[in-house]
Amino acid sequence: MKILSAEFVLSAGHVSECPDVEVPEIAMSGRSNVGKSSLLNAVLGRRALAKVSGTPGKTQRLNFFVVNERFHLVDLPGYGYAKASATARNQWAGMMQQYLRTRRQLVGVLQLVDSRHDPSREDREMIEWLSTERIPFCLVGTKADKIAPSKRSAAMRRITDSLELPPDQPVVATSSETGDGRSELLGWVGALLQEVEQD
Repeated sequence: MKILSAEFVLSAGHVSECPDVEVPEIAMSGRSNVGKSSLLNAVLGRRALAKVSGTPGKTQRLNFFVVNERFHLVDLPGYGYAKASATARNQWAGMMQQYLRTRRQLVGVLQLVDSRHDPSREDREMIEWLSTERIPFCLVGTKADKIAPSKRSAAMRRITDSLELPPDQPVVATSSETGDGRSELLGWVGALLQEVEQD
């Protein structure tokens, strides 16, 4: 799939504020410091479409981007941000849970993990929930440029093994810096959308 156009749509502080349109949605989920905004910009080929901050936890709302006038990419609030207040963390978690549980337009999730480290408790809980709810997801290892190319496959295999994921689980190692994994990620998104549109 080629990215022909990508535009910011709106930022929702509550699920009731999400776009009222019948457009497939693919959400991006991950820890607050996993590099979601950077990867979103890299995948969409836009340098500053999503605001990148040096401060983890900057994304605190549901940010919608329309891509190719075909689907919405939804940047979810990052979880696990220790410096945020408990009230704020609970608010973000509640908003995410409501979105993931009730949003009928949601067709899949790009679940980001840091390819350099073992999955966190929050990562494990999120992936377990996606598996239980049978929501299609692609496990995306970020910051792969920090790992020697010869060791990337082993790093991702270590992560999938620790999560006890099935052999057919889609997995992509990516780098926002080099663009590695971009075509594979877009391939997964394109195939998912085609499958949804054929139903």
